[in-house]
Amino acid sequence: MASLRYYLLFDHVKIHNANAISSPLTYGFPAISGFLGAIHALSRKIESENPIYLDGVLIACHECDVQIYRPNNYADYTFRLTRNPLAKNGSTRSIIEEGRVHLDVSLLVEVKIEDRETLDDADEQQAFIQQMKQKLYQQRVAGGHVVDIESVALYSASESNKHLINALLPAFVLVEAPQDLQDITAELQQQDPNATALDALIETAMLHHHPQEKDHWQTTSVKQGRGWLVPLHLGYQAISPLFSAGKVEHARSNEHATQFVECIYGLGKWVFPLRLKENLSQAFWRYKCSELQSNDAEIYVINQETN
Repeated sequence: MASLRYYLLFDHVKIHNANAISSPLTYGFPAISGFLGAIHALSRKIESENPIYLDGVLIACHECDVQIYRPNNYADYTFRLTRNPLAKNGSTRSIIEEGRVHLDVSLLVEVKIEDRETLDDADEQQAFIQQMKQKLYQQRVAGGHVVDIESVALYSASESNKHLINALLPAFVLVEAPQDLQDITAELQQQDPNATALDALIETAMLHHHPQEKDHWQTTSVKQGRGWLVPLHLGYQAISPLFSAGKVEHARSNEHATQFVECIYGLGKWVFPLRLKENLSQAFWRYKCSELQSNDAEIYVINQETN
């Protein structure tokens, strides 16, 4: 069985035009699945005599520039849309609504190896680093193009967390915040027993303005004192039976089984890396898929539970 041997750090990866629409309810920073999918694809392209696997991914953001615009402080934000090329007959093509974001992120990836002697040699490590850097340039990350990678480094899993954290600075790391979601839900249920976790997620996006004295207002938010909370799209839950390949008309692929799903949401938090000294391993996002049961809906979710 493969064991964790190294961490691979892609430092300051600049991504152009990543997908800013994470789900039907959220926009801004790309969906976590966009980064895990990219690393999974990268793992499948590794050229090595002995199996090397890329697993959990820690996401640290240095800069996030969502391509939005509003004409004044009282107007709604709208996406800056691109002008599509003219059709063959010279007519203007229809506008396709899309959200884009330019990113500067660092990705810390778990490297698991079956053969303990793999990558022990310095030349092997350097060749592996160059291979990973080149292949990441050749693929998309969260729907965007990789335009620059400042550096790629390999750290031993036995090293102190301090070295990894220092390498991530300055940035904010995206972690899961299930306890905050439970606490906010409990607070809302004290006012309304029918309140749900979805109500709590919506509440995190709200500001409440309370009139005080003349011409004075007080603004409050349920996020005050809890840090930088953000709603997250964490995966999918099945809402239909699993249809065999070719049974669903107009499916993307007729070679694989098809199932209709709905989004699963959760709450995340942006934290400074120095706050992760004691629990850095819990900041890695991983796939988790439930076993398909006859009476239960299959769940495909991304979380930070340790293996």
